Amino acid sequence: MNFILLNPDELRAESVGCYGHPVVQTPNLDRLAASGTRFDQCHVQHTVCTPSRCSFMTGLYSSTSGHRTLWHTLHLHEPHLFRYLNEAGYDIRWYGKNDLLTHENIAECITEARSGPGGNFGEPMFEFEDPEYYTFLQKPFEKPLVQHGDTNCYRRGIDFLKSKPDRPFCLFLPTSYPHPAYSAPSGWHEMYDPDELPDLRPVVDGKPDFHTLIRQYRRLDQVDGSVFRRIQAVYLGMTSYVDHLIGELLDTLEETELAEDTAVIFFSDHGDWAGDYGLVEKWPSGLDDTLTRVPLIVRMPGGKAGHVVGEPVEVFDMMATVLDLAGIEAQHTHFAQSLVPQLKGAPGDPDRAVFADGGYARFEPRCFEGGGSTADWTPEQIYYPKGLQQQEHPLSVCRASMVRTLEGKLIYRPEGMSELYDLKEDPRELRNVYGDSAYGPFQQELTLRLLDRSIQCSDTTPFDEDPRGLPRKT
Repeated sequence: MNFILLNPDELRAESVGCYGHPVVQTPNLDRLAASGTRFDQCHVQHTVCTPSRCSFMTGLYSSTSGHRTLWHTLHLHEPHLFRYLNEAGYDIRWYGKNDLLTHENIAECITEARSGPGGNFGEPMFEFEDPEYYTFLQKPFEKPLVQHGDTNCYRRGIDFLKSKPDRPFCLFLPTSYPHPAYSAPSGWHEMYDPDELPDLRPVVDGKPDFHTLIRQYRRLDQVDGSVFRRIQAVYLGMTSYVDHLIGELLDTLEETELAEDTAVIFFSDHGDWAGDYGLVEKWPSGLDDTLTRVPLIVRMPGGKAGHVVGEPVEVFDMMATVLDLAGIEAQHTHFAQSLVPQLKGAPGDPDRAVFADGGYARFEPRCFEGGGSTADWTPEQIYYPKGLQQQEHPLSVCRASMVRTLEGKLIYRPEGMSELYDLKEDPRELRNVYGDSAYGPFQQELTLRLLDRSIQCSDTTPFDEDPRGLPRKT
């Protein structure tokens, strides 16, 4: 079986049509879901690009593997999905960004890896002195679409499919949209009227201090609320452009008659606030559903069409699922679960909990943005406020762990504000009830589940044994 992994960056589930958004147009993702399985409650294991990708390629939590930052990718000695596929003879083509493997790892495991030439965003919209400067909101991308980076990646993928591959392949498209800056090609940038969108999540009390600090450092507390609706409108336009590219690829898959032997897996690495809570982008220790809940849609040959799994799954289950479908047995301990039974029509596990980690420890200053290779950021750099906040308020990005069930969510921060939400009564996570005596038993139950995960998954042991005796002299 062949595999196509469609991996847009920073796309949250609730902003896709088949996940219930009342305005956004995503007809191609909707038809993919109609012909395959849609997982309604899929959550990432980290809300930053590199650690999330390291997790979904290994089946390990970042708290297990130590991949917590943007700067630490997978090395040659670490097992991962592409290594297994390469060793099994797969032709692996990679067109898009790399927040995953070291260069040596790519050279050893990937047949071809190329990024998309050209940019993805329009010109800046605001002068530095304007309060809106740090909102990530920019003008439309007005160059020819052939110069758009994501377009180039998809066209390379399409050309590969048209080349009639002569051995099993895995096509990986880790493209950038709808990652900020908020800017889409003309026609998509203006696709949605901000006034016609559903209400955004408001600014509320009871949130961790990084909510307030982000608004202060990015000057978001100085901009009109209408700006956040414009941000979300453009974010949805970017999402519709992702859908447009996917439509071209799906059409090619049918035209080349490869669809009969190819599993298509669509998923993201994490979400985006996109104006909710008066915030933009994401934060390393932010773990609300706008950041952790992502789409996961899978269509495989012989799979059940139009199936919806409402029970929780984790995005790193993708790795175990691909290995299962390819008939490959992992040679390392991991915590991902194969979703092949669900792809054939089975329900999920309603009692399953999903977990995510985030943030950095104060004893590891090299992890924080605004230092190391990013220490030379200037105030005009769009990420400057983010690095400055982490340097001046390191506890605002402290380590955090999340456990989520269908009923509730606990986010524990040993050096910051913890959070507890009753998702049945408060699905938008607006009322933090951590420490509320009325929720004592509920909080204790989730705390124990989080503790159990930490103990069971804190480390793994190698498969091979080492000799205990001294080496013999020759």
